[in-house]
Amino acid sequence: MAAFGIPSLSPELEALISGGLADVESVLTERIEGKYLFANETSRHLVVAGGKRFRPLITILGSMVGTGINENVIKAAAVCELTHLATLYHDDVMDEAPLRRGVESANSRWGNSVAILTGDYLFAKMSQILAELGPEAVKLQADTFERLVIGQILETQGPSANEDPLEHYLRVVADKTGSLIATSLRFGSMFAGCSKAEIETLTEFGEKIGIAFQLADDIIDIASDSLDSGKTPGTDLREGIPTLVTLNAMKSSDPNDASLKLALSAPIKSEEKVQWVINELRGHKAMAESRAQLQRFAKDARTALAALPISESSSALFSLCDLVIDRVG
Repeated sequence: MAAFGIPSLSPELEALISGGLADVESVLTERIEGKYLFANETSRHLVVAGGKRFRPLITILGSMVGTGINENVIKAAAVCELTHLATLYHDDVMDEAPLRRGVESANSRWGNSVAILTGDYLFAKMSQILAELGPEAVKLQADTFERLVIGQILETQGPSANEDPLEHYLRVVADKTGSLIATSLRFGSMFAGCSKAEIETLTEFGEKIGIAFQLADDIIDIASDSLDSGKTPGTDLREGIPTLVTLNAMKSSDPNDASLKLALSAPIKSEEKVQWVINELRGHKAMAESRAQLQRFAKDARTALAALPISESSSALFSLCDLVIDRVG
């Protein structure tokens, strides 16, 4: 197993990816610095906490379908990661999350107002880099940001009376997660001279693998005792936010699931009840159903890549589908 979790990378490609990610890290560190020491401290909080850096990784992999890594690819990768980080600050306020990436969340440490403003600060820093990439990049990011916001509004609003809750949720996931991952691949490919057909193929793949990535997180949040999902396990249960696993459980017509469904119908404030629900879900048929749905989305992502010529870079992207599935065990 190679670094980044992608199997069968050649030493040469692995070195290129490592170098590219190191350059992205340098841009992130340098570009969030400003005149105000407190803003520097709060904005560095999640940057230095690390994370998967999945969006920069796939931006770089997308570029390798074309001419490879260059300065604009690195800047675009930093734009995608800063956008993601900024949304995390805002999400933690909405979720009242105590932890993020294994460290105290910004809202727990400094309060909601500072966390929200820090997210805004990162959006400003991201925009400064974005302006250097030209009007096409600005338009793409604006469209992506619109989807991110709409996804959050849809999640907050919930499904309408005549809307299937699972279909509504998948739309939320596509907007909140799939859109930025699709844009990451689009940035990488467009700044590396890929053809229009290649760019569209990679964008479609990004959307599908992005959805699969979030569905895997949903499963991990229930199945794992660790912080593999990047947040406190059971956070969505505490906030009453539906996920793939809970929505599948809510569809059950088994009378024995009445107590579980009642618990899932509202935010769960008792830690004892949260642990009871997690244990119930781990042995529930909804878990197997969720894993099967994840497999289908990963298969769709593989299918989307079929139009690309076979190469080490396209094979690495193909392997991401297996990597996403392997995360859930």
